[in-house]
Amino acid sequence: MALPITGELDLHTFRPQDLGELIPAYLEACAAKGLHEVRIIHGKGTGTLRTTVHRLLQRSPRVLRYRSGDETSGSWGATLVTLRS
Repeated sequence: MALPITGELDLHTFRPQDLGELIPAYLEACAAKGLHEVRIIHGKGTGTLRTTVHRLLQRSPRVLRYRSGDETSGSWGATLVTLRS
């Protein structure tokens, strides 16, 4: 299944063990399309998925910075990522 590269990635349909490959590949695809702002939706839950996402973002040389969403972009159930140009 081809994943649309829109700058928004909803992780609800993916298995946690797939994130180590999925997130870096998605960020690369966004950068290749000229998208420098990405929204990753991980949900609020217990915070385990958010922690995993943030850990992957910290290790990515593609990521300039990231932060939790605000009240209009998903609050702490989403992470907003700025990619390096």
